Amino acid sequence: MMAQNEIGLTAFGGYIPRLRLQRKSITAANAWIAPNLVSKGRGERSMGNWDEDSVTMAVEAARDLLGRSDDRSHVDALFFGSTTMPFADRLNAGIISAALTLDRDVQAVDIASTQRAGTTSLLQGLGAVAAGSAEQALVCAADRRKTRAACAQELEFGDGAAALSVGRDNIIARYLGSHTQTVDFVDHFRGSGEEFDYNWEERWIRDEGYSTIVPDTVRALLQKTSVNPSEITHFVMPCVFPKLGQKLAKACGLEQTKIADTLSAVCGETGSAHALVMLVHTLQTAKPGEKILLVNFGGGCDALLFEVTDLISNMSGRRGILGALADRQEETNYMKFLTFNGLVEWERGMRGEQDKKTALTTLYRNEDTIMGLVGGRCTETGVVQFPRSRISVAPNNPAVDTQEPYKFAERQAHILSWSADYLSFSMNPPNHYGMMVFEGGGRIMMDIADVAPGEVDSGMEVRMVFRIKDFDDQRGFKRYFWKAVPVRDVAKQAQAAE
Repeated sequence: MMAQNEIGLTAFGGYIPRLRLQRKSITAANAWIAPNLVSKGRGERSMGNWDEDSVTMAVEAARDLLGRSDDRSHVDALFFGSTTMPFADRLNAGIISAALTLDRDVQAVDIASTQRAGTTSLLQGLGAVAAGSAEQALVCAADRRKTRAACAQELEFGDGAAALSVGRDNIIARYLGSHTQTVDFVDHFRGSGEEFDYNWEERWIRDEGYSTIVPDTVRALLQKTSVNPSEITHFVMPCVFPKLGQKLAKACGLEQTKIADTLSAVCGETGSAHALVMLVHTLQTAKPGEKILLVNFGGGCDALLFEVTDLISNMSGRRGILGALADRQEETNYMKFLTFNGLVEWERGMRGEQDKKTALTTLYRNEDTIMGLVGGRCTETGVVQFPRSRISVAPNNPAVDTQEPYKFAERQAHILSWSADYLSFSMNPPNHYGMMVFEGGGRIMMDIADVAPGEVDSGMEVRMVFRIKDFDDQRGFKRYFWKAVPVRDVAKQAQAAE
């Protein structure tokens, strides 16, 4: 029985890009200049496709949380944490809100400039619900960090996102308390206008940073909540340093067996999102009554404590991080990784020289169509179409002004016809596109993503994903739209991998 004033997590979602770059591909390509990295060549790191960034990954994690329902009116606050937001001066959370078709009166906030952006966003969501300024807060975190070639971070990092909802009803993990220390301990930094982090000496970070700040924060939280270290079932803390988690667990009085998997071998550290990525991963196997200690280091430390409830069983069918990790494709082309991350200059040809200035007035006037994939349904005939227009496309009944909004993003579809085009410019040739036919009516010509030559066929079931459409390099603007990706049997993929 939950107290009326209790708050906590009510749902979760996760997203890890499908491409997994094999670390041995990185070390083999750079062995001539950085042979010291060979020992780090085990496992794989997640690798965003060319049309993915922090915003698109956050949208996918949030869609995993929200499910296929078109009604998102219950979300009245959105907090987005990232250190790699695509826009320095544009509300990135506003893009996410538009893609999710949230109501316009939603409170949307960007939280950046720290590796604690994910947990800070979660604390803001918890605070908003506790204060009554929000009934249901959606918290998203995502990162896609660039690194210089032939450095340790290139192997340690990964791309990914997580989403959590906070509320008072149907709580799956009760919020017990938190404690934060703010310390200007500079383990790394990235100056304004710089692409890459500058990292300080590892031993200093381990001994003076983590080993001093984390135990102090955890002890303060446990004292504040009157929880004994022996009651902690899961110690969730991102860290790229091997065995440091064991040292910190001991310093905090926690059992070594309670340390959560950092996922370093299967996706790498996903930056400011990784604390929430690990939390979602832990929740997917957690049992009622278990206590989860979530710790995140960076410019100080956040520590949050949750207790899993019986309602965790409601999340059993959720894709989450476990499902996203199972949906994988090995990538061994290191040059593709460099190209997708803009780390090499390559000849795009004349077809890649178009001026792609975006008409911001058109984008605003058609926001739900472009960002939310919202079409129209004729209220007289029931005929569905995209895009929405004043005149219905219903045969023999071109009714005027009879259309209501109709959302396509969560509807099943299949490929009617398609093409693999090597002539038009593509960041990942060939350029796959085709006509998608939706269950319940409607068809849209759109790009097909996350496929290889020979994989696409007519009749293939697809789902919609929010991606980058193209870049306006002259003005630094990204244009987003929806694409189709095949619906794959993740269970069979997981079995094959085993």
